[in-house]
Amino acid sequence: MMDARTASPHPAFALDAWMSERLAQVERALQAWVTTDTPQGAVHAAPAALVEAMRYAVLDGGKRLRPLLVLAAHEAVAPDGSGAAAALRAACAVELIHAYSLVHDDMPCMDNDVLRRGKPTVHVRFGEASALLAGDALQALAFELLTPEDGSVAPEQQARLCSLLARAAGSAGMAGGQAIDLASVGHRLTEAQLREMHQLKTGALLLGSVMMGARCGQPQAAVLAALQDYGAAMGLAFQVVDDILDVTADSSTLGKTAGKDADNDKPTYVSLMGLERSQAYAQELLAQAQQALQRSALPLAQTQALAALADMVVNRAH
Repeated sequence: MMDARTASPHPAFALDAWMSERLAQVERALQAWVTTDTPQGAVHAAPAALVEAMRYAVLDGGKRLRPLLVLAAHEAVAPDGSGAAAALRAACAVELIHAYSLVHDDMPCMDNDVLRRGKPTVHVRFGEASALLAGDALQALAFELLTPEDGSVAPEQQARLCSLLARAAGSAGMAGGQAIDLASVGHRLTEAQLREMHQLKTGALLLGSVMMGARCGQPQAAVLAALQDYGAAMGLAFQVVDDILDVTADSSTLGKTAGKDADNDKPTYVSLMGLERSQAYAQELLAQAQQALQRSALPLAQTQALAALADMVVNRAH
């Protein structure tokens, strides 16, 4: 039987207040870093029209779950605040990668969607060529943020964070999962095949967010292993719930087109398992995530944010 800690976040933890403070911090940083200002060491400033499309893609919208996971994982392993500068840069970097992936995924050659974060998609607003370039530039900026020349992030840590982000976003991560997704339209996948696709397409960047946050501190190997299990369960749970919401929520609630997966004959957990089994599976994954935090042996006060975020992700379907 799960204990109270495994079943739910600590009741005294004020998630909304915690999120509000950190979301404001991330938003301020993104506002400052996605700009036409000439980067250090660069000869020319970025074209204003390109930066406008980049800012449209990334600012003032989205749940910012990935940055929150970075910051929560960092706080779990470094309660003294050491590595905070690296953690903020990592938080913004994963959000830039996420934003670039959405820009490209929404284009006509991919999912051909017209609504994202409650507003027209980037290619609808700026045209396909500008959307493609904006996505490219957001991806590049993510790695630029992780390699500052001001001494705030040690070179060894820069390399580690870049490696984690590249693997999460690349052919064995997010991009690979999207390739499988596109190739799977109209096909019935097994549960194992569907799980692999979503572990790459969605789960890899969520897991990468947790691991990047943890690596901004100096955790022991056992703690890293437990947080990796947490991130893996969280990443898959997010996609299961996303599949549920695609059939139970409307477009205004989602901020994107509802029912798109079914319309495009895409394999989902709901189409494979049914709605009730999918909902139960999401709860199983939540339990796995909470149990992983317990195995970390970190003090409860340091893992409350991670526990509460997992609960929020799964129970947004209710």
